Amino acid sequence: MTEAELLDRIEVNPKIFGGKPILRGLRIAVEHVLGMLAAGDTPEKILQEYSFLEPDDIQACLLFAYRSMAGEQIHERQH
Repeated sequence: MTEAELLDRIEVNPKIFGGKPILRGLRIAVEHVLGMLAAGDTPEKILQEYSFLEPDDIQACLLFAYRSMAGEQIHERQH
């Protein structure tokens, strides 16, 4: 999957979590996934706890965080 395809998984919907970036229209924020990873959860554990997530969703969160920290402007899909 390309970086553009990964970032396409991230959306902004003002009706969900006040417009925070979320994954694929689901009610799970990018920051939540990143927080779990930062707390030491493995991607495998996250995928077990949130069966609706896919490995590419976690990769998309990491790429989003990297690009954000690198100062790049990221254009999330608007819904």
